[in-house]
Amino acid sequence: MSARFTRWVVSQWHRPTWRGTLLLLPLSLVFRGLVWLRRLAFRLGLLRVHRLSAPVIVVGNLTVGGSGKTPLVIHLVEALRRQGFRPGVVSRGYGRGERAVQRLETPLEPAAYGDEPVLVALRCGCPVAVGADRVAAARLLLTDCDVIVADDGLQHYRLAREIEIAVIDGEHALGNGRMLPAGPLREPAARLRDVNFVAVRDGEWPGACRYRVAAGEVRRLDADAQTQPLAAWSGRRVHAVAGIGVPERFFGQLEDCGVEVKRHPFPDHHAFTASDLVFGDDAPVLMTEKDAIKCRAFADARMWYVPAVVEDRDGIAQQVLQRLAG
Repeated sequence: MSARFTRWVVSQWHRPTWRGTLLLLPLSLVFRGLVWLRRLAFRLGLLRVHRLSAPVIVVGNLTVGGSGKTPLVIHLVEALRRQGFRPGVVSRGYGRGERAVQRLETPLEPAAYGDEPVLVALRCGCPVAVGADRVAAARLLLTDCDVIVADDGLQHYRLAREIEIAVIDGEHALGNGRMLPAGPLREPAARLRDVNFVAVRDGEWPGACRYRVAAGEVRRLDADAQTQPLAAWSGRRVHAVAGIGVPERFFGQLEDCGVEVKRHPFPDHHAFTASDLVFGDDAPVLMTEKDAIKCRAFADARMWYVPAVVEDRDGIAQQVLQRLAG
């Protein structure tokens, strides 16, 4: 699907036209039927579900695009480790050059493994494996891990799971409520009734556990040990860079802290080069941690990043630990 056509499809989710509805709604109904048939095939045993020797926790969503899954995965992994578990993480590894199932090894190159898996490995220090086949990826971790956390993969039914967490973006929720391509849904909204937990980021949802992704302490990219509180940047003019699902959310976090922001949005998973961060002046550059791991090779003193920190308002990590223990 071309980028231009993709942009047109997404625009129809927010500002539908009669021509767009006429084209996309029948395709959406076909897609809905295929999703139903696929899930039925797993339920009837026509397609095989693989159960591992370690419990699996899946953190996914019903919609396409970023919803804050990876920060929640990091939060859960840290909680598991504090309780004595040895967690590992599996991910598709979106944007990597290699298609084979791989376990992450040093050097942790985003181009080889994907930016989000590298971010998880650096932040958590836990084993991580990537591949479209989550079952094969998880098996690479079983020698070292006693619980597997899947970053995305709610629809990857080949991998049996003990706990399912569906993440909802509190700002965009389920969009227009239609399935692809007439809307952002990968599965019907009724799928939320089947999961163990619904987690809503920066918002409210009936019966959901609320969490917030806040900005942490600012770190210099070429010298991680040099840190500053974000409040110290209030009143400063910066170039803000974000190649994430919703760049405006990062820009808004900075502006809420009084930072004067010149916005530079990039596509999600953008492969940054040094020229991307040349803006014609010496003003500092603030970026997300996910973007920072792709800029380390050409980092200079202008470049800083802001780690994401989860504020677990309803204690979803503790609830997951209790269910896992049970």
